[in-house]
Amino acid sequence: MEAQETRVQTDRVLTIPNMLSMARLLGVPLFLWLILWPEFGGPKVDGWALLILALSGVTDYLDGKLARRWNQVSNLGRLLDPAADRLYILTTLIGLTWREILPLWVPIVLLSRELVLAVMVLILRRHGYPPPQVNFIGKAATFNLMYAFPLLLLSDGSGWVPSLAAIFGWAFAGWGTTLYWWAGILYVVQVRRLVKADAAAD
Repeated sequence: MEAQETRVQTDRVLTIPNMLSMARLLGVPLFLWLILWPEFGGPKVDGWALLILALSGVTDYLDGKLARRWNQVSNLGRLLDPAADRLYILTTLIGLTWREILPLWVPIVLLSRELVLAVMVLILRRHGYPPPQVNFIGKAATFNLMYAFPLLLLSDGSGWVPSLAAIFGWAFAGWGTTLYWWAGILYVVQVRRLVKADAAAD
């Protein structure tokens, strides 16, 4: 996530940060399978799903740190990193909603923001601009959601630990959803300014 703040320094594909991002992407279908397995008659393996999420968080931190330290920030890395973040959010939303841990309105609110952002990207491409960079608020939103979802998964049970996990999980989910949309609104404002500047130049 952090690597996107640094200018592109290499077009190499086989770098250690990129391999870490690819490993995160490979973990996405495994994570979804672990969450949904109990719904298809398998045993509950939420601990393994939480481990995959934890490893994803570690590699997310490392790929940005190593890319900057070893001057291996790349075009591919700038694509892979946010793609992995969004895929983990999407698969977690699918899994937790399927298991009725999340109400349906949560994925609707979050995915509608992604739809708005997709429209903004199309408008930017039409005017010859690249997709907007991830800003601090967007990263904070992802950070909150990445904490919220494991806690909400952990809340699927009985006892004081699931009860505590539900309280903190919903707190992080509330902050994450608010910041997610705030970042989206800032992207819309940024796109609007660029389009207006183009129109004025013409």
